[in-house]
Amino acid sequence: MMNCLIVDDNKMARMTTAQLVSQIAYLNLVGECSNAIEAYNMVKNHAVDLLLLDIEMPEMTGLELTKNLGEKSPLIIFTTAKKDYAVEAFELNVVDYLVKPITPARFLLAIERAKETLESERQEMNIENKEFVFIRDNGILKRINIDEIIYLEAMGDYVKVFTQQKFHVVHTTLKALEEKLPASKFMRIHRSYIIALNKIDFIQDGVINLGKTAVPVADAYRSSLNKRLNLI
Repeated sequence: MMNCLIVDDNKMARMTTAQLVSQIAYLNLVGECSNAIEAYNMVKNHAVDLLLLDIEMPEMTGLELTKNLGEKSPLIIFTTAKKDYAVEAFELNVVDYLVKPITPARFLLAIERAKETLESERQEMNIENKEFVFIRDNGILKRINIDEIIYLEAMGDYVKVFTQQKFHVVHTTLKALEEKLPASKFMRIHRSYIIALNKIDFIQDGVINLGKTAVPVADAYRSSLNKRLNLI
């Protein structure tokens, strides 16, 4: 289910959009707002996944509302009578830009894009919140706590997963494991290595020291690593 909010200063436009929403089973209309300030308060106090947002409104435009909501903004589909704002809208990373009058087919396409984006974000959130993973080591499924992993090393068709106690050998690729580990805690620093960022002791001469282990940093990953580190 995807909670959506209609924001438009035109009552007839809100009714038309609400009719389109009612035809899609997985959309749940949580409310309608006639101005951006009302919508801002609604978003801050309710669970809203998607804004169906008009651009040209008095006092505060839809573009201004989007900028004020910032990173924690719901997904946004602009619904507007003009094409003039398309470039600026997509610079704000909105899902879609619908020009009125909106056809049911075009509306459904935009909603499907929003649904795919939301599902992807929810999947990433689930990955970030995981405390453990299961790996198949020599035919046995073993549970490994995320916080115990120090680094991973690719070895041909296998990957060694090093923990504080031992290492496990998994028949998979480094890329496949990278996708299953929370990106906030792990980073690829070489084509053959992924490290746990909180296990770094020190870095010297392009080498990361993780306790008693030294792991090389490839030039291609050095800039990204520097951005991730909390340098003083």
